[in-house]
Amino acid sequence: MLRRLVWLVAIVVLVGVGYLVLAPIPIEPVVWQAPEAPGYAGPHAPNTRLATLRHLSIGKDEGPEHALIGPDGKLYAAVASGAILRMNPDGSGLETWVTTGGRVLGFDFDSRGRLIAADAIGGLLAIAPDGRVEVLADKVDGDPIRYADAVVVAKSGKIYFTDASRRFGPKDWGGTFNASILDIFEHAATGRVLEFDPAAGATRTVMTDLSFANGLALSADEKSLFVVETGEYRVWKIDPAASAINAKASVAGSPQARILLANLPGYPDNLMRGMDGRIWLGFTKPRGAAVDRLADKPFLRKVVMRLPKSLWPVPPAYGHVFAFDEDGRVVADLQDPAGKYPETTGVTETADRLYIQSLHAPTLAWMPKSEAGLSGTK
Repeated sequence: MLRRLVWLVAIVVLVGVGYLVLAPIPIEPVVWQAPEAPGYAGPHAPNTRLATLRHLSIGKDEGPEHALIGPDGKLYAAVASGAILRMNPDGSGLETWVTTGGRVLGFDFDSRGRLIAADAIGGLLAIAPDGRVEVLADKVDGDPIRYADAVVVAKSGKIYFTDASRRFGPKDWGGTFNASILDIFEHAATGRVLEFDPAAGATRTVMTDLSFANGLALSADEKSLFVVETGEYRVWKIDPAASAINAKASVAGSPQARILLANLPGYPDNLMRGMDGRIWLGFTKPRGAAVDRLADKPFLRKVVMRLPKSLWPVPPAYGHVFAFDEDGRVVADLQDPAGKYPETTGVTETADRLYIQSLHAPTLAWMPKSEAGLSGTK
């Protein structure tokens, strides 16, 4: 009986080991060198300025990933259901304005009052004031846009947006969060920055080889484009006129691209222009030591991917947003180490408020600017 039990245990162990080593997984991890995490120090020293947020109801929805005040003075928010909500700035008058059928992760408004949306499933969309949805771009030279993520409209009318991953689109890989984990963990760096020219109806590539291309913002003179590379914990400053410039080849410096902020303490997400020259950035998660330690160990990353999702090395919740100027100087830093408002993706700044966005939260958070040490009234 004991011998039979020993054999049974041995078989179970062998099957388990075989699964962890041989079971098929979707990623082919690439070796990379993660910089040593800086921790929370210097301009990002720990604080609790984000711990007393107020909340606006978004009904039964969740995940106000991106929010912006529209030309009509209303507050718009893109949520996980695929809807874009509209409300007054104080949260009253909440309504579902339009549903795209996908998942809008970023949007901006053009001079015609259209909401230009980066829909992770549908591509680059234009939504007219009457709610009519038009697809502007879902391919580049015949290559599908798999993960439209962030967008910004220039005064010229040109539209810049990111395609976070050419490998893992949310439509085919379990949604935006799951697809982002697969892409960042694989680290094949297939993200890109694209430009759509409405006058020509054409889309071209501005930058390639980014490890999860994410948030975007234009400089005040619109001669520079700020780009978040989530998988490498950094922000680029590039020339929007660049043509398919390679991020990997530009790390050492290029006339058209340079790293503005490097080795950040978390996973950077959205970029949004604020007031007085500020550009706001949100961290969805803090850095994870386990992820960094596995950077040069592709085999072990494969093993981890075969574990149940509950055992994946996803860092804990930690609320964190900050603002920097166009030279990369940090000018404001707001944190909540308890992470009560999870996955802070970005900030919308108005004359008197900061609206804090989130990937999964059931509300849209806000705080008076005075509590952040910025000018403004309650």
